[in-house]
Order: sequence, then C-alpha cells, then structure tokens
Amino acid sequence: MLVSKQFSRVRRTLLSAALAVTATVALPSAGVLAADPIKVAAIYTVPVEQQWVSRIDKALKAAQERGEITYTFSENVANTDYERVMREYAEQGMDLVVGEAFAVERAARKVAAEYPDTAFLMGSSFGPAKPNFAVFDNWIHEPSYLSGMIAGASTKSNVIGMVGGYAIPEVNRLMHAFMDGATAVNPDVKFLVTFINSWYDPPKAKEAAFAMIDKGADILYAERFGVSDAAKEKEILAIGNVIDTSADYPGTILSSALWHMEPTIDRAVTAVVDGSFEPADYGPFSFMSYGGGSFIVDESLADPAAVAAAKEKEQEILDGLFRVNVNDSEPKSTM
Repeated sequence: MLVSKQFSRVRRTLLSAALAVTATVALPSAGVLAADPIKVAAIYTVPVEQQWVSRIDKALKAAQERGEITYTFSENVANTDYERVMREYAEQGMDLVVGEAFAVERAARKVAAEYPDTAFLMGSSFGPAKPNFAVFDNWIHEPSYLSGMIAGASTKSNVIGMVGGYAIPEVNRLMHAFMDGATAVNPDVKFLVTFINSWYDPPKAKEAAFAMIDKGADILYAERFGVSDAAKEKEILAIGNVIDTSADYPGTILSSALWHMEPTIDRAVTAVVDGSFEPADYGPFSFMSYGGGSFIVDESLADPAAVAAAKEKEQEILDGLFRVNVNDSEPKSTM
C-alpha cells in the first residue's frame, strides 16, 4: 500500500537526518541533508510543447528544481500503448505517475488498481477511484469568461471564430464561458465554431481559422495551436488559451486565459511525501482562487473601458461574488 512505501521513505529520511547530525558535528558548514526526492513520471499523448501538456511539464520541472522530485516523461504515446507505459513506470517504482486518461479511462483505471503502491494523478472527465486514482483538469472557465468580455467589446464585425480540438467537456466549458463573457458585454456577437478532432494539428487548425476569417470573423479564439498563425497572417486579433503566446505573436494576442498546474502538482507531491495521498478530485486547484488560473490582456490593443470592466469582474470572481457558468455541452455556431 501507499502507506508502506511512505514508511520506507520516512525510514530512509530519518537515516539521512541521523547521518546529517553526525556530519554536522564534524563539519558544521555541511548542513542537514534534505529528504529523498520522490520519483515522478508523466505520460503524454502529444508533444511536450503542446499547450495543455506544457503546463504540467512546467510544474513538474519546478518541483524537480526545488529538489522535491526526480522527473521523467514519455511523450507522443499512442492511446493503444498507454496501458503498457503506465505499467512500465509502475514497475520501475515510481511514487507518482501523472498523465491523461481522457481517451483511455478504463485501461488507465485498471492499471492503477493493479499497482496500489503507486499514486496516479490523471487528467480525466470522470471522478477519482479507490485506492490510488486521483483526477484533475484545467478548470480555467473563469479567465476564459474574462477573455470573452475583452473579445466581445473589441470585435468590429460582431463575428468571432472559435477553433477547438475535440468537443469534450474540458474544452466545451471553456468555449461556453468565453462565449458567455463576450455576449455579456455585446449581445450582438455571433460565433463560428469548429473542432478539428486532433489535439495537435496546427496546419488543420490554421485552415479552419482561415475559413472563419473568410466568413467575417475579426477575432479568433485559439484553443489549438495554428489559429494564432492565421490571425497574424491576416492581421486580426486572437485570444490565447492555457499558455501565454503573446511574445510569439506580438500585436496579435488580445487576451488569454492561462492555466497554472503548480497548485495541483504541489499538493499531489506533498500528499505523496507525507503519506496522505488518496483518490480525490484535484480539479478545483485550477480555479483562480487557488492560483490555478489567471487572466491577462494586452492593454495596448484593448479598449480601456473593456479592460476595467473585465478586471472588476475578475475581482468579483476572486471575492466569491460571481460564478462563471459551467456548460459541458458541445458549443455550436450561432450564424
């Protein structure tokens, strides 16, 4: 069980501490040895540069730099190969395995149950499962709503194009929140919605965006890579998602809803270290109140009144005075 593995780690740590005390007597400047870092592996079905995955990778690298974990990962793992890679990492004695179970829910849960001594933290559309399967997601619907407010106030044609990967709840709720924010400030805005049925196909996303521009869209919601490239080429504005790409597209990214995986990863690592890890839903740690999401806007591109309104709504969210609606249904074009 996880507790037995934790007992072994505590015993090693106590031994290290005892040795550190002896060393300190002889060499006062040596300091006290730190606890052993836990072993963490991540499994990604797309390149590590992809938006969603890059946030997980960033948080895990930060924990490694602090000496809390050792970190290894596999990228571009096919769904048909996912179960095997999970088993290999568990067999290697990983303390925590992080990944994404969206397309392999049953297989991932089956593997986790076979390795009760390993903690699993998986992106999932469903709930946690005993004894060791915790779930998370990038719940950034709140900053998505705020970026929608900026877009709704900025469009001149009243047509916004939206390109997504797959029409799954995790994507749908962000798009709906964005649309709600836009219509809250501009009831006349219409939306063009397309899903490319891929998590990483920039050329396909770019072509979908071009088609929307041809239909009158003057702002694009870039849920996938490739959309901002189309916006840049056609000299219109784009809304970023998950990561800040404004440095790559100067003068193009109007606003972005950002995801920060650190609050989720840090809590999971702490739970594994102290032996308290249990199957739980870590999704809320992506909320703005936990620092898991944030909203940015390029004030040189946005109307000052729109920025002020969005920031006022942001404070209401942080104060618990405004809740962004969660709608997991597939968004549709409104024109």
